Amino acid sequence: MFITRLRLKNWRNFKAVDVSLRERVFVLGPNASGKSNLLDALRFLRDVAKPKGGGLQRAVDSRGGITKLRCLLARKDPQVVIEVELSERIDDAPSWRYRLAFRSEGKGAQRVVVKDELVENLRSSRSVLARPDELDKADPERLTETSLEQVNANKDFREIAQFFASLTYLHLVPQLLKHPELGASGPLDGDPFGQAFLERIAKTTDRTRTARLRKIESALRVCVPNMRDLKFDQDPVSGHPHLGALYEHWRPDAGWQREDQFSDGTLRLLGMMWSLLDGDSLLLLEEPELSLSEAIVREIPALLWEVQRKAKHRRQVFITTHSKALLEHGSIDPREVLTLAPSSEGTRVTLLGGDDVKLVEAGYSVAEVVSSKVPAIQLGQLSLL
Repeated sequence: MFITRLRLKNWRNFKAVDVSLRERVFVLGPNASGKSNLLDALRFLRDVAKPKGGGLQRAVDSRGGITKLRCLLARKDPQVVIEVELSERIDDAPSWRYRLAFRSEGKGAQRVVVKDELVENLRSSRSVLARPDELDKADPERLTETSLEQVNANKDFREIAQFFASLTYLHLVPQLLKHPELGASGPLDGDPFGQAFLERIAKTTDRTRTARLRKIESALRVCVPNMRDLKFDQDPVSGHPHLGALYEHWRPDAGWQREDQFSDGTLRLLGMMWSLLDGDSLLLLEEPELSLSEAIVREIPALLWEVQRKAKHRRQVFITTHSKALLEHGSIDPREVLTLAPSSEGTRVTLLGGDDVKLVEAGYSVAEVVSSKVPAIQLGQLSLL
């Protein structure tokens, strides 16, 4: 399933967003423009829909409460709205629409209540759910929960709840893999920083794990040409899982290394490519260019495409980035790129298109097109003097 359209209202630093989406979505903008906040709207739906430990109240509380979620410009109309359209295939017409609107229960209240929850089957032009309904009016306490989070209420659109709940977010921190003791308390819910990355690999069946590592090694050699024989093993004493690879060396078999000797960039690439192969739900990647040279960053779109091509199921991928080098690859369609620009009316989200497409067709790269749309950071703003 793919998200083909996203609408937001009063979400964090966005007063209003309405954009069409493709299989790959590149989110580009300066620091503090809201790249992570945009992805968090989708993570919020995941946290609401999760069968264990999910729900509307917990999703709001884990983000510091409604005052941290609601846009500061939302004084006259304090409702927060997240709406998505979904389709079975990215090129198909949308088949579902899900909308959730919520606000605080009252002035100074900690709880939030559902003001509007809508599910539409767009194929049959049929409303599957429309809240508040008569039961809600008879028992307003029901509005503290969404139907999305309730198994007995989402029967007719459970595939949407399962899709949201299976969303994957990754902002891999290599040091947590190299030094597990740094995260002694264990990975956070959903393992957003890849702390349990090796454990996830260990839980995969031998056949699937071997096939995936072979595909990853093939793609990875574009960036790390002297690496080969990528393999998984477990410490015979502790049982701790490891990744190993042979780095070509003038002495045969002298270049074996484990993950704690891999470069940060190699670990980021490994995590990104494994995540692409591990499922078919929406994947959110934060700044995959970190720790990588510009030459490798330019190849990330090609790597994504290569791994997707070899995967059993293709999945939609959102990527936040500061790097225009990442957008230099010729495979990128300008209509895959969202640019973010802070303003006095909240951050504006713009989807490239129209004249931008014509410029790319004329020979410009997407990176050159967006250069005039995402201004460089003024270093003088960072001065304390």
